[in-house]
Amino acid sequence: MKKGIHPEYRPVVFRDPSAGFAILTRSTVRSNKTVEWEDGQTYPVVDVDVSSASHPFYTGKSRVVDSAGRVERFRRRYAK
Repeated sequence: MKKGIHPEYRPVVFRDPSAGFAILTRSTVRSNKTVEWEDGQTYPVVDVDVSSASHPFYTGKSRVVDSAGRVERFRRRYAK
């Protein structure tokens, strides 16, 4: 690997504020915000909109939204 051309790979906390979920992992992403983790260390934190703790697919709260009968129209059209 060439020296000096790769971004720094370091521990970062990704946090989903809507679900109260956070995970410590390694990444090259930059952030000006920091948070104190469970081990007493301070790490950069990146707030995300959706995580596995809040996404309907992973929480089992997904719904099928049928707007204007499109599912039925599809079934009628391709029922042959």
